[in-house]
This record gives sequence, C-alpha cells and structure tokens, in this order.
Amino acid sequence: MYVFSVTAKAVKAREGVAVGQQVPFIVYINFEDLFGAENLCKIYLMRAGFSEAVIENRKRLPQSAISDKRVLMADKALKDAVEAGYHIQMFDEA
Repeated sequence: MYVFSVTAKAVKAREGVAVGQQVPFIVYINFEDLFGAENLCKIYLMRAGFSEAVIENRKRLPQSAISDKRVLMADKALKDAVEAGYHIQMFDEA
C-alpha cells in the first residue's frame, strides 16, 4: 500500500473548484509495486476529472498497518483503500 501527496489541475468545474485550479489530494493505492501504484494514482485522478497530476510525496505503508483492525477502524480512508483498492481525498486549500 502506498500513500501519495499529489496536486492536480481541474479539467472541469465542480463545487469549490474552478477549471484549471491546482487542487491538493492524498491518494491511497493498494498495490505492491511503486511504479504501478504511481501510475494508478494518476489514472484514478484523470478518471475523476483532473489532469497534470504531480506526485510530491510518497510513502509505503507497512503490512502491519494495513492488517491491523484497530488502525483500519481509526482511518476510514485507509480502510476504503484496503477494501476498494484505492481512495482519493481532495483537500480545501483555504
């Protein structure tokens, strides 16, 4: 499992986001290979309507974190990523 800090540009307007605005994200990708996880991160953001994704930070989570039920109960995003394979969270810069 990898966690990425990413910024991407909005392709279409949505609530609180103008076309062309740079938006920060945290993206969880449940994939073993870093290269594959980075590409999946960019693809999922493109499918969500964002382009020009730039990965600023990356972190591999230890297997113990993603298999610990207490950790999963405390972190909904991590739990979603384990169950669905990924999770995208957009942040408000305000």
